[in-house]
Amino acid sequence: MELVAGIDLGGTDTKFGLVSREGKLFAYQSIPTNAEIGHELFFEQLSDSIQDMVEALGPGYKLVGVSVGAPTGSQKNGTIDNASNLNWPRKLPVANILSANFNLPVSVSNDANAAAVGEMLFGVAQNKKDFLCVTLGTGLGCGIVIDGDLVLGSRGHAGELGHVLISGNGRECGCGRKGCLETYASATGIVRTANELIASEEYPKSVLQFSENGSLSAKKITKAANEGDELALRAFEITGRFLGRTLANTVALLNPELIVLTGGLSRSKELILEPTQRNMEENLLDIYKGTVELKLSEISGKRTAILGTAAFMWLKLDSLSKQTA
Repeated sequence: MELVAGIDLGGTDTKFGLVSREGKLFAYQSIPTNAEIGHELFFEQLSDSIQDMVEALGPGYKLVGVSVGAPTGSQKNGTIDNASNLNWPRKLPVANILSANFNLPVSVSNDANAAAVGEMLFGVAQNKKDFLCVTLGTGLGCGIVIDGDLVLGSRGHAGELGHVLISGNGRECGCGRKGCLETYASATGIVRTANELIASEEYPKSVLQFSENGSLSAKKITKAANEGDELALRAFEITGRFLGRTLANTVALLNPELIVLTGGLSRSKELILEPTQRNMEENLLDIYKGTVELKLSEISGKRTAILGTAAFMWLKLDSLSKQTA
């Protein structure tokens, strides 16, 4: 059986799996995205892990392509460009590196675009032609589908919603600017919000007050919020306000019928969905009110971007097959 390696290269972890043409995930693994060891060693370790995974399935399986979804990944150039969450070269030729490692076709896409394709083929965006897929992970990304086609932009970087400026002199972002949306609405953003609330000493009874320095995480905040912790609930309210208002602006530009929230923070479910929905609806122009669905991804967290990146590769293989026919 022919399989494609789908790779979701995130700022914190890199998840990868082996995917059939029908979208079945045959194997899955995750490793830390260790930018400190240098990109050469990281991609060597990643390639070895994928080869081992294929061999573990047995002789009846064959790897035919490799596909990467990454922050600021350029489908047109096969590069990762100026990734703010990765301390790597400003223009990293990922396609060339992996092609040399595997001697196979390689495709590169933005991780949010990959998630959008995954939702379009296998998730809640099936049969939708105009939608956004917003990834809430270490950063914030956005895949845009208009009239059934993925919007890439002139250089393949359309959809950098996480770097829309929402505060004139706000939090410092890894991109070098201040006030980017992802510094407020992401897994790392909500941690920064919670830490600011802790420092304010307005919530002395919060269980989060006792988190050791640097140990606070979005998962801990979600757990506390589900238990009724006022500080944690306030952190989600603030996050939803920033995200909802920005989505209202985005609706005015693109007029989507659906917005899908995916990524680690989306797994807090109603905690992020409700304040985001409320703030988006309150700030929509009248002609858009009640016209946009906001949904959580229903694809297992480890599968969304992996299936999406694999779909890119299957499309590329089909195109190469037609060219040689």
